[in-house]
Amino acid sequence: MIPKATLGRTGLEVTRLGFGAMDLRGLAGEPPSAWSGLPSRLPNEEHAGKVLNAVLDAGINFIDTAPSYGRSEEFIGRYVSQRRSEFFLATKCGNYWRDDPDWAGWSPMTLRRSIDESLRHLKTDCVDLLQLHNPSLEEAEESGCIETLKEIQAQGKTRFIGISTILSRMETFLDLGIFDTFQLPYSLLQPEYEGIISKAAHLGAGTIIRGGMGEGVPAGGHPTRVDYDKLKGRWDETGTAKLVPDMEPAELTLRYTLSHPDVHTVIVGTQNLEHIAANVSAAARGGLEPRLVDELRGRVIAGI
Repeated sequence: MIPKATLGRTGLEVTRLGFGAMDLRGLAGEPPSAWSGLPSRLPNEEHAGKVLNAVLDAGINFIDTAPSYGRSEEFIGRYVSQRRSEFFLATKCGNYWRDDPDWAGWSPMTLRRSIDESLRHLKTDCVDLLQLHNPSLEEAEESGCIETLKEIQAQGKTRFIGISTILSRMETFLDLGIFDTFQLPYSLLQPEYEGIISKAAHLGAGTIIRGGMGEGVPAGGHPTRVDYDKLKGRWDETGTAKLVPDMEPAELTLRYTLSHPDVHTVIVGTQNLEHIAANVSAAARGGLEPRLVDELRGRVIAGI
């Protein structure tokens, strides 16, 4: 069984392994996503349904998506909206570009139109969590997007509000005391976030971790990812695989992330049904032994 944690002040009891739906962004043969730079590899629409139902059948109860993840919202609505009571649903708004400039940026109109379209695609009247999708500090201040997000919440279209962001902006957003959750990268290969995750949790916010498997670097990864070269270098230089030769790199990385006591849920995306089963099995085993965590952390930090 996958352990659960309380997602900060939201009170939601989420599985510590969540599902990130970015990999459901499109079908094979479609052009690459402009947002991610990654090729679309989903073989067909029915496979998206198999993946989503396998996620829920495995006991995962937190799904994270976004309008910019291609057709993932559409697939969630089509294939698992009838199972809505079984999972908490998070999506995002802002920073979503199309050929139509009216859909770009952080304006109140853009955010309102974005959540309305998301709800239509997801076939629901309300999401559990609506997150700003990585605005800069300047964008947040100039656009009034935080006020618009609170307005959307007041309208009953989301239960809670959060933000997906990065370390350099985190302190400022955290000091506002507005967001119920923060979505951040963190793993063995990105230890820089360790302290700020604890600070957020201790102030009552929920912590949602992306990149919790080192963006897939230990298992091969995808070289088009923004941080691929940096993370790949850290993995190779630390000799981590040799330290724990009897454990698959993907399991080692995921369980390291789950070892952080203030990590509430780690969203992991995949199109591979076997990977879902393997991730669930790893999450059920929980975090690593503290001495091993300390050894791994020390090796990576020494190499940064």
